[in-house]
Amino acid sequence: MASQITKAVIPAAGLGTRFLPATKAMPKEMLPVVDKPAIQYVVEEAVAAGIHDVLMITGRNKGALENHFDRVGELEATLERKGDMVRLQKVNYSSELADVHYVRQGDPLGLGHAVLRARMHVGNEPFAVLLGDDLIDERDAILPRMLEVEQQRGATIVALLEVEPELASLYGIATVEPTDDEDVVCVTGMVEKPAPGEQLSNYAIIGRYVLQPEIFDILDRLEPGKGGEIQLTDALEKLAEDRSIAGGVYGVVFRGRRYDTGDRLSYIKAIVQLAADRDDLGNELRPWLKEFAATLE
Repeated sequence: MASQITKAVIPAAGLGTRFLPATKAMPKEMLPVVDKPAIQYVVEEAVAAGIHDVLMITGRNKGALENHFDRVGELEATLERKGDMVRLQKVNYSSELADVHYVRQGDPLGLGHAVLRARMHVGNEPFAVLLGDDLIDERDAILPRMLEVEQQRGATIVALLEVEPELASLYGIATVEPTDDEDVVCVTGMVEKPAPGEQLSNYAIIGRYVLQPEIFDILDRLEPGKGGEIQLTDALEKLAEDRSIAGGVYGVVFRGRRYDTGDRLSYIKAIVQLAADRDDLGNELRPWLKEFAATLE
């Protein structure tokens, strides 16, 4: 089914303190995952789902993001002169991938505040939000399914992942009820990072959302929540509790491959997993990994 949603928002204003000193002068979104910056995977995911209008919410020292998706005439000319058409194609690909726009968040007041900064660009229409810390394997794409469910139900859609109970305090957690669709649940409530043992389910909200424009009014009136920030989860909870506002909230349960680049260890695992699956690297990497793993014992 063709998507009626035309715009995606990618919050990218974080400081990346967990990756210092690497992120002292480089945005964390530009850290390479094999041979592409993490942010490119996210933009490619939006484009693959039919969304070519991308707004990035940025902050200070994020100029490298804009440069990556812009043309580099001198580099292109050098590669063309050398006849290195393979690398030239890769450079041009990121420049032509999508129609990318930028707006600064200003004060770092949380994910909800970052989404609110998209209001002027998005206008009064549904839109997708993709977080850069969650890389979804292109073989297990969830965004097209979320767009399909949004068309069917006219509601806000979140991506959900079943997690172990001891990990629930790391996520926003949703309470749900089943629907007629096996992979779709009705979200009745949610809480941001519940204390250990206090979660009401093991359905974690991961970094993919399809939001109705009514979210902006809620975010605009929302008081700061956990951490003194404007929490997107708090705004979604209000939509879930009152289904008369924009049709409520539904969740699409994700059971595919997902790579977490939010901390150093998970980032390293993501690189290894993706590289091991690649045709150009995996055949040599996998045997080496087995040999290396054997030496650890």
